[in-house]
Amino acid sequence: MNNIIKVESENLETLIKLSLELWPHHIYEEIEEEYKALNSANNAFFLFKEDNMYIGFIHVSLRHDYVEGSNSSPVGYVEGIYVKEEYRGKGIAKSLVKSGEEWAATKGCTEMASDIEAQNHVSYDFHKSIGFKEVNRIICFIKDIEK
Repeated sequence: MNNIIKVESENLETLIKLSLELWPHHIYEEIEEEYKALNSANNAFFLFKEDNMYIGFIHVSLRHDYVEGSNSSPVGYVEGIYVKEEYRGKGIAKSLVKSGEEWAATKGCTEMASDIEAQNHVSYDFHKSIGFKEVNRIICFIKDIEK
């Protein structure tokens, strides 16, 4: 039995609720609007369901612009991935990434990329454990313009 399903309109609410667990500083309507705008051939969302409960998701996209460390275009890109904490360490996220890779391959991709926040050591260890290699580190800055 396949526990991974592609998100359609009937399970968009579930995706949004899981997204709010990952990004609690956002609001429901904000994420809903963003996801509806992303409904295209260049984005895919997958949910992981176990014991009649949705416990994780992945958002993958196609990036046609330059992706750090890539040698091809388009590149499949992990835009976001989440598994409820009590289900982590069971290979669910790895399965979600595999589904994303399979989707990206059907779109002509030969590479998959991702990024993380520098302080997110759990995500760093996960990416390394499933075969991603670090290609660069980028630190971004911002400041207010003095008036």
